[in-house]
Amino acid sequence: MLRQRILTALVLVPLVIGGVLFLETVYLSLVFALIVLWGGIEWARLAGLVSSGSRIAYAATVAAGLWSSAILLQQGQSGVWLLIIAAGWWIAVVLQLLRYRPGGVSEPGISMPGLLAGLITLVPAWMALAWLHARPGDGPAMTLFLLVLIWVADSGAYFTGRRWGNVKLAPRISPGKTREGVYGALAGAAACGLAMSMLQEFGILHTLLFVFLCILTTVFSVVGDLFESLVKRRRGVKDSGAVLPGHGGILDRIDSLTAAAPMFVLGLTAVGFPG
Repeated sequence: MLRQRILTALVLVPLVIGGVLFLETVYLSLVFALIVLWGGIEWARLAGLVSSGSRIAYAATVAAGLWSSAILLQQGQSGVWLLIIAAGWWIAVVLQLLRYRPGGVSEPGISMPGLLAGLITLVPAWMALAWLHARPGDGPAMTLFLLVLIWVADSGAYFTGRRWGNVKLAPRISPGKTREGVYGALAGAAACGLAMSMLQEFGILHTLLFVFLCILTTVFSVVGDLFESLVKRRRGVKDSGAVLPGHGGILDRIDSLTAAAPMFVLGLTAVGFPG
């Protein structure tokens, strides 16, 4: 499994880096949209839609959401409200995770709240990435940094958890995650934030705020990961799909990013970090 994960990453990572750095925002946004739409099809399955037609119809609904958010992007500050809604959603998810009590069986049938949750999860994440890449001055660099931040946090959590993990983080939702793994992720996030602050030549105040933002973003990346795990557990499946060898489905790769991206972009916008 680890070998498959590494081989898949060796193929995907250079493609992602090249796309972020060299594609114009409009074209990269289309690539992101295709990824999100595939994730929408997977989410439809997790929400109980059985037929291919119903899943495609749900993906079309996600596409309509992406189109609407693209219009908001053209209106500048109007898009901030969608990110604020997303932030409120992820705070509500934290409360849901804390209150979760496992049932005896997986949930049958179609979950309308689950379908709505997919829209709130996927659409703002796409908008945040498109907005971040279009940021004047350092948009591509910041977009790549966000992706690297998530990769470092995931890797830090994985390897730290394997080496020192003893205390389960959320055993009822994702038994493999440990608190020690989260500490490794947060340490990696702080190091990334400090390194980027030095490259950007931030002052002391902006450096402290940026490191804090990176840590907060990583916390919510863990929340995004746990939330997808919760959705899968309620449906009684291990992976959202099988399109990526060793990684599962698209949602299994972007679950952290769905929560992290809106929080990161909202923080950048609120504080006004120099570009």
